[in-house]
Amino acid sequence: LSLNNYKSPVLVSSVDGVGTKLLLANYASKYDTVGQCLVNHCVNDILVIGAKPLFFLDYFAAGKLDNNILEDVIKGFSIACKENECVLIGGETAEMPGFYDQKKFDISGTIVGIVDKENMLTNRFENNGDILIGLPSNGLHTNGYSLARKILIPTYKIGQKIESLGMSIDEELLKVHKSYLHICSDILNEPWLKTLSHITGGGIVENTERVIDKKHHLSINWESWEWPEIFNLISHDGDVPLEDMKRTFNLGIGLIMVIDKNHIDNATSYLSALNQDFIIMGEITRK
Repeated sequence: LSLNNYKSPVLVSSVDGVGTKLLLANYASKYDTVGQCLVNHCVNDILVIGAKPLFFLDYFAAGKLDNNILEDVIKGFSIACKENECVLIGGETAEMPGFYDQKKFDISGTIVGIVDKENMLTNRFENNGDILIGLPSNGLHTNGYSLARKILIPTYKIGQKIESLGMSIDEELLKVHKSYLHICSDILNEPWLKTLSHITGGGIVENTERVIDKKHHLSINWESWEWPEIFNLISHDGDVPLEDMKRTFNLGIGLIMVIDKNHIDNATSYLSALNQDFIIMGEITRK
C-alpha cells in the first residue's frame, strides 16, 4: 500500500469483540473460526466509511492459557488478515485466574484502516428514491447469540445433525462472519455508491438508519428475500415475535449498499460480474 495513492489520507479505527459466540466455541471445542469472525467484523465496520484495512491488533484473555485454544484463535486471525490484505502486527495476552473459569476466554480486536478524505462515504448524501441492495450474510455472523443459545442449545445437541440446516447446530452457529471488503473494494470511489451499512446488533433498520440522513426513511420490502433456515428455526422454536427477530438478527442480510437510483444498472452489473448474489430490497424515501 502506497500513501502516494491518497491525496488526503485519513486513518480510521474500530474495536470490537465477538460476544457470546465464544460460548458456542467452548461447547463445540472448536476455536478456529472465531478469530476470523473478529477480524472480518472489524474490517466491515471501517468499510462502511470507505476505508481499507492496514493493520490489526488482538487481545486474548483467559483464566489460564490453553496453548491449543490460543493457537487456533490466532490462526483464525492470521487467515482473515491475509484474506483482507492487512497485517497482524501484534496484541496482548492476559491470564486472569478467578475471573474466567474452565476454558472460558474473551477476545477483542482493533483495526486501523485508511481512506482518502474526499472519498469517505460519510461525505456523501443519499436522495429520495435511491435503492437498497442487500448482500447475503453467512448466518448470524456475530450478533444475537445470547438469544439463539437460550433457544437452541437446550433442544439440539452439539454435533447432532439437523435436517433443515444440513449440518449440526454448532457448525451452523460457528460459521465465519463474512468480510465484504473484496466485494466492495473496487467501487468505494464510485459516486453512485452513496453509503454502506454493516448489519450487526440492532438489525437491518437500526444499522441502516444510522448511516442515512434523518430526513429520510427506509422503505424495505421484507418479502424480497427468504430468511436462511437458522432464523426460521430460532423464530419457530423460541416463538420469537417478528419485531424482536428484526431488532436482534441480520435475517440473512450482512451488508446493505445504498445506490444512486439513476445508476442501479452500474451496481447490478458490477455484482453480477463478480457472481455475487444480491437482493434489491427497498429504497430511500422522505419522512
